[in-house]
Amino acid sequence: MHDVWAIGDAYETYVGRWSRLVASDFVRWLGVPPSHRWLDVGCGTGALTEAILAGANPARVVGVDPSDGFLAEARRRVVDPRVELHTGDAQRLPVSDGSQDAVVSGLSLNFVPDPGAALAESVRVAAQGGVVAGYVWDYDGGMAMIRQFWDAAKLLNPAAAELDEARRFPLCRPEPLHALWTEAGLGDVVVEPIDVPSRFGSFDDYWTPFLGGQGPAPTYVASLTDRQRRSLRELLATRLPKDADGSITLTARAWAVRGTVSP
Repeated sequence: MHDVWAIGDAYETYVGRWSRLVASDFVRWLGVPPSHRWLDVGCGTGALTEAILAGANPARVVGVDPSDGFLAEARRRVVDPRVELHTGDAQRLPVSDGSQDAVVSGLSLNFVPDPGAALAESVRVAAQGGVVAGYVWDYDGGMAMIRQFWDAAKLLNPAAAELDEARRFPLCRPEPLHALWTEAGLGDVVVEPIDVPSRFGSFDDYWTPFLGGQGPAPTYVASLTDRQRRSLRELLATRLPKDADGSITLTARAWAVRGTVSP
């Protein structure tokens, strides 16, 4: 089963709304000075690019993503003369050596076939003294909406364990991220959690985004029969913690990592 990443508005409804909160905190954490040049690798629908514009006053932001559908959504959302958005591969960035002050990646590195090659490309295009940083969801438990989903799916179908992002993406933990950045030759490597609230007004507000077909869990839902889908929905409805008004309050955690390019 292949992950689907093509429809920008469906992704926004699924996890894009939470990734935007993480992106803002991430930009503040980096503390890159104004008027710097940024590269957003795997820019998707533009969540991190928007956060850079709002929080870092950049001279320029170049966004690169392989999905034309996501880039179309990013172009609709991000209208600023400082921004350039291009179709491209994280492992072969269409950017010259040493040209970027900050090279960042939000929620995409674990989906690249060779994360090490992608990080090496980020280091290549970063200026001396520049920052290379990124963040990924904590699939082990901190990204609770996805953790709850797979825990329920595996109860109904143990074979779903093969598709669980916590198993598929061992990179998305502090120790492997720190090791990857260090092995890439970056200095002053730091890994920190970023936690944001993810509140759903009702169970349907939680469940409906899983029907959009964008990402591993929604792709799995699309593969089920109507009966299997109904059983999963009913099980989740009994397992999710509900507030008195029927809303569901969870936490979305990402692991953020940064390092600097040695002069």
